[in-house]
Amino acid sequence: MEHPGPPRFIAVGESVQLAPRDPDPDAPYEWRIRSAPVSSTVEPPDGTAVIDFTPDAPGRYTLELDAREKTYTLTIRAFASEFAPGDVGGSASGVSGVSGPQSGSARSVPEHGAVSGSGSGARSGTETGGRPRVQLHGTVDGDELVVWANPLPHPGNEHAGEDLDVEFLVDDRDEVKEGAIQRDGRELRIPISAVGDRVRVHGVAVGETYSVPDTIDFSREVVVDGGESRTVTKPTDTTADDGEIRTDAFVARRPNDPPEWATDVTLYEIYVRGFLGDEAMTEADDPGSEADDPESEAANLGSEAANLGSEADDPGGETGAESDESATATHTDGRSVFDRIADRLDYLEELGVDCLWLTPVLQNDHAPHGYNITDFFSIAEDLGDREDYERFVSAAHDRGMKVLFDLVLNHSARDHPFFQDAYGNPDSEYYDWYDWQDSGEPETYFEWEYIANWNFENLAVRRHLLDAVDTWFEVADGFRCDMAWAVPDTFWQELRDRVKSRDPEFLLLDETIPYVADFHNGMFDMHFDTTLYFTLRQVGRGHADADAVLDAVEGRDEIGFPPHAAFMLYIENHDETRYVVECGDEAAMAAAGALVTLPGVPMLYGGQELGQRGRRDALAWEDAREEFREHYERLLDLRNEIPALGTAGGFSRVSYETDTDRAVAFRRELDDSAYVCVLNFGESPATVTLVEPVDDTDLVTGESLLTADGLEIDDVAVFHAG
Repeated sequence: MEHPGPPRFIAVGESVQLAPRDPDPDAPYEWRIRSAPVSSTVEPPDGTAVIDFTPDAPGRYTLELDAREKTYTLTIRAFASEFAPGDVGGSASGVSGVSGPQSGSARSVPEHGAVSGSGSGARSGTETGGRPRVQLHGTVDGDELVVWANPLPHPGNEHAGEDLDVEFLVDDRDEVKEGAIQRDGRELRIPISAVGDRVRVHGVAVGETYSVPDTIDFSREVVVDGGESRTVTKPTDTTADDGEIRTDAFVARRPNDPPEWATDVTLYEIYVRGFLGDEAMTEADDPGSEADDPESEAANLGSEAANLGSEADDPGGETGAESDESATATHTDGRSVFDRIADRLDYLEELGVDCLWLTPVLQNDHAPHGYNITDFFSIAEDLGDREDYERFVSAAHDRGMKVLFDLVLNHSARDHPFFQDAYGNPDSEYYDWYDWQDSGEPETYFEWEYIANWNFENLAVRRHLLDAVDTWFEVADGFRCDMAWAVPDTFWQELRDRVKSRDPEFLLLDETIPYVADFHNGMFDMHFDTTLYFTLRQVGRGHADADAVLDAVEGRDEIGFPPHAAFMLYIENHDETRYVVECGDEAAMAAAGALVTLPGVPMLYGGQELGQRGRRDALAWEDAREEFREHYERLLDLRNEIPALGTAGGFSRVSYETDTDRAVAFRRELDDSAYVCVLNFGESPATVTLVEPVDDTDLVTGESLLTADGLEIDDVAVFHAG
């Protein structure tokens, strides 16, 4: 289906890239505006399949896309420019933000039953302060589909959610009879007789700004009679081939919720060309020997401040082989790297890991990090082949582990044959596959010299990458999406719909630095918590008080992430100096505690639990620090034993006193269970006095920490409260 996707909520002056989905690169496509606000003069360019649309007046726009066999409509709700959220820039991610030519025509806006609320974008927008949030809920009530909204004010707003408006849009892709939609404030009703087999309702909360949209998806599905309880209106019973009676029913789903399995896992990043350690390398294989590598284990002994691998220097890891310090993996015994990594799965299972993220495994330009891809459809020869990779995935699944595929879509390597053909050759069929500077050099970010950015305005590029997505979707449980901020939002939305239609439990995790709330608008399930990462680094170095971690967690709501968004917590990865190197042993122990006690999904980077010091060195398995490994094992066991420490648990501040600004306390609770967690990032034990009564036995160590002056905390402690 070439329909361009869900309706959009946007503000005047913001841009959104629009494109046909599942495109045929050789087919003609044409955009036009069917209706728009009277004062609008914006027009899409002629004969262009992919456009950047920038509304110039508040109100509602209806766009039409002429495709191969059908004309599709798309609704865009444009708020006045002053409603633009602060974290949304003038263009979407990966998009230039330039609007099409304008004309002097004025067009009226027809009535459209899919919109409720203020509708005009002319509110003063002064009484509700900060970006609101919203959750939509749906059910079947008799012979009607019902959606109701729960708008939430900005956490710093002294007004209640009752002061917020709500606007709904029914998806243009779904059959709904005109005039059948009934609206009553924050509730929307649609008679079942007025819809086809599916209807999606999108909504935002509107105050001083508009929220990240949320969605309810109603669909008919055949349910085994006597199976899961569902609300059914006018059911149609049928007899299946196996003789069982089934019932045709509408089911309401929340598609923006993350997969349930993903919120309960412990993630582990495997740097595939370093994870095996010295067994997989020889000195000749190592492109950056210890003598040349300022971040190698030998060079880092005793160092506390190395920061050569920071995001500022290399946020995506897209550097050349000669600047990468990892060992190149080999498999001289005839077994693939994947088979040999699988040998470590029992260790990871014992550690408490149940989800694996492998750094890129596709054919590349031989930079060991693998992010410079030369073939998006083939496994890297030095790692094995697809059969080897699939055997690894099966071995992980046998242990109850999920596997995330590192998906790199922003760029190719400059060694990619398409780029080699296009470079300096405007007549190449691949020249328009890339973005180019006026100088004739490819566009890239941060002056990375080994990659070239794809041109997402070219349908052939989209087709190529969607085909790659289809290829690797089959052998993964989710995608870790590299440099998500550098790919157009609407491409991610198409990708999400594409994979979720086949497997709703498929996980999409975005690397976006800093994180962006709007990336939970039909794009991703889980987000790198970059704010908490940065804060834990600052606290670990002594540049911020420990209670700054509480501000970082609360910042998710303040920036506008909806309540259903999930977050991955981390203190290091393949792009970062090891936390223990930068912050020291004591802070590293406390940071490990933060990963398992703060709300979110913990992620360990391979070797983190060993006290590894080199960022991309071969893991020093023989020199593992047992105190680190045992510490992580205890903490991960505790997180699994106490559901309140997981993503479902509540989080709040508590009153406490301490003799150091390096310590912080907070509360986690779920149902009738409550716990107080204390972190100490200092080099010396901290004495903490809690106002709330707790059992003085630390659940991490099993020992009482009570002294005459209060509770004595070395690094992390968890106490049963109340």
